[in-house]
Order: sequence, then C-alpha cells, then structure tokens
Amino acid sequence: MSVLKAENIKKSFTVGEVVTEVLKGVDFELQEGEFVAIVGESGSGKSTLLYILAGIDKPSEGEVLLLGKNITDIPDEEIAAMRRRDFSFVYQFDNLVPNLTVYENITLPLMLDKRKEDDYKQRVDEVINYLGLGHRQKNFPRQLSGGEQQRVAIARALVTNPKVIFLDEPTGSLDKERGRQVMELLADINKNRGVALVMVTHSQTHANYAGLIVRMEDGVIQKSA
Repeated sequence: MSVLKAENIKKSFTVGEVVTEVLKGVDFELQEGEFVAIVGESGSGKSTLLYILAGIDKPSEGEVLLLGKNITDIPDEEIAAMRRRDFSFVYQFDNLVPNLTVYENITLPLMLDKRKEDDYKQRVDEVINYLGLGHRQKNFPRQLSGGEQQRVAIARALVTNPKVIFLDEPTGSLDKERGRQVMELLADINKNRGVALVMVTHSQTHANYAGLIVRMEDGVIQKSA
C-alpha cells in the first residue's frame, strides 16, 4: 500500500533574470513499511526533493500525496498538525531545543499538540528505554554526545507513532562508529516497528541499510537499486 506518491515534481528558483531548475520532473513512491535511501552528489536535488515530500517546501509544479492527502494544496497549519501526528522529520543536525531537557525535547510534538501527559507517558517511557536514553532524561542537549543528541532527535520523531519518518543526512554530523549505530537503530525501527523511512544521504555504506536506493543526478532520478 502506498503511503507517499509524488508526480512530476519540479522546483525552480529565480534570482533576477536567472532561473535555476533544481528538480526537473521527479516521480517518487513509498510503500507502507518501506525504507528508501536517496543518494547523490551535492546539488543533485535530493534534499530539495525530501523537503517537498515532507511538506516543508512547495514544488513549482506537480503534487505530493502523503497518507492520502495532497499536501501541495492544504494549508501549512494542517501540514504542521500532520507532522505532529502522522509523520516526522529528522534533520542532519539534531535541531534540539537547547534549554529543554531530553525528556522535554522528546515530548515537544506531543505538548504542541496539546495532549495530556497521562495519555502519552507510557509511550514516551517505552521509546526512551528503547533508545537507551533512560539515564539522560534530565540532561540538556549540551551535556550529550553527538550520537546521543541524534538519538534524542530520533526519539522525538518516533514518539508520535508516525507512519513515515523523513531523514536528512541523519549521520552527516557523526563519526563512523556513531553513524553506524544510528543506521542500525533506523534499520531496526523500520524492520521491527514497520515505520516507513525516506532518507537522504551522501554515504553509500549507509544507503545500503535501505531496501531501495534511489540515485539523483542533476534534478532527476537516474536509477534504483
């Protein structure tokens, strides 16, 4: 079953009289429980595509159907609500709030959604323990290692029980060993929890954790593996 389908996605930027085409008609589909890695050189358009698939950016042409909704047409407020409930986004740099504790960072989307702690406490504890962050709940981001910070970001993405998680270079700021640990964690989330993942990466090694690899060059998808 398809949870994400994008058709004829084009994106261009105009500066003065210069028009730059970043995406030149991309089709993309994600099945329920699938793990897809999008790879390519810098400037290939892969991150722009990811941001459009996740509703963070809008295409110049084309449409994106995410979980049955055309997110190119709905208001930003509705997309934000979907991001708090139905899908999540993990950035290259953890994007944590520095003055919030680990627990508060993880529960932030739930609090923004005005849910009561009694309703989500058990879920939060389960995710925190699953990711090995139980002893870090009261710490602030500055007190964590890079790998721990990224695990907190993944916990925040996972705690809403999403159907899809988008990831933009989730290991890009980590060393080799911590990058491997994060990738094994993502593979486990996909395999054992059934969460569909779309990941942009420069690393072929990390892309190999995915079930499908999509390669982008010059704004178009060249091949899958």
